[in-house]
Amino acid sequence: MPTLEIRDLHVSVNTESGPKEILKGVDLTIASGEVHAIMGPNGSGKSTLAYSIAGHPKYQITSGTVTMDGEDLLAMTVDERARAGLFLAMQYPVEVPGVSVANFLRTAKTAIDGEAPKLRTWVKDVNGAMDRVQMDREFANRSVNEGFSGGEKKRHEVVQLELLNPQFAILDETDSGLDIDALRIVSEGVNRFSAQGDRGVLLITHYTRILRYIKPDFVHVFVNGRVAEQGGQELAERLEAEGYDKYVRAANAATAGV
Repeated sequence: MPTLEIRDLHVSVNTESGPKEILKGVDLTIASGEVHAIMGPNGSGKSTLAYSIAGHPKYQITSGTVTMDGEDLLAMTVDERARAGLFLAMQYPVEVPGVSVANFLRTAKTAIDGEAPKLRTWVKDVNGAMDRVQMDREFANRSVNEGFSGGEKKRHEVVQLELLNPQFAILDETDSGLDIDALRIVSEGVNRFSAQGDRGVLLITHYTRILRYIKPDFVHVFVNGRVAEQGGQELAERLEAEGYDKYVRAANAATAGV
């Protein structure tokens, strides 16, 4: 069974005052068929983890390993990681003027599969995916994310998730900026993906509201660049009631050497 394994991952970014360590020894294992939720306050390193796994050049891996199905993910280029089965839904999807959604999706599918999808079935697949997230089919003719609302951008991410069908999906605050209807629709798309039974999901969020729709197998509290605690759905419910304060205080005390 394919597994995404992160071992003692340390990541830094360059600042005006020099390199700053953001991730300080992350250990995490996600098996196919599992849904993991990472929760934590702003600035804890959650998005850094997502972008580091995906291969963003801004983030420097200083030590540790990330493997997918035993293969060294960190030795791969970004496109090689995608072809290996990794998908990242971004917190702030970028606009790509001049590139239509239809062309973008078909080009991505061709790059990942190594051959172009058959046009007749592909159009049907794209239309079906858009219908399932209640996205007007006319969006296929528009430039990628240009002029899209926040909810439309996130629905488009779910369309990509369904059509590309990766082995592991990292969803970076997919719930941010969504109203209740869009949140439900996006969550249903993620649930359809994970319901295949052999796909892994790493869901990054601040809030528990998306976890009312997407039920994680594991919840990890992320504070100060590390996993501070892990558990099940009950941990998310406790965070809803108590917040992150005790974890932040403990991390600050550890940093200060108290």
